[in-house]
Amino acid sequence: MPFDPATLKYDANGLIPAIAQEAATGEVLMMAWMNADAVARTLDTGRVTYWSRSRQAFWIKGETSGHVQDLVELRVDCDRDCLLVQVRQSGPACHTNRRSCFYTAVREGKETEIMAPIAGAE
Repeated sequence: MPFDPATLKYDANGLIPAIAQEAATGEVLMMAWMNADAVARTLDTGRVTYWSRSRQAFWIKGETSGHVQDLVELRVDCDRDCLLVQVRQSGPACHTNRRSCFYTAVREGKETEIMAPIAGAE
């Protein structure tokens, strides 16, 4: 049966959360939003495409930074209201030049930075 992005459960704004994971290591890289067209574009092109809520526009990861996400596999959760996007990440995934957007841990009730920016990444 062919996959149809319209069968996913989107929020009131027509968006679905998409968690990007490095396919080779399982590392969680980031979370962003997709609409049905972004899902379709991602599947059609193999380049992960998100929906920017602030710009109200499509955002192809790495289009300006060069830190692209190539699609390995798209997974749908059991409720069909969240996506897992397994990718091959080139360079840092986070706009702060860190490998992952999840670089702050809460340890013993305090925020602790656990990941430094990648040197030379821009």
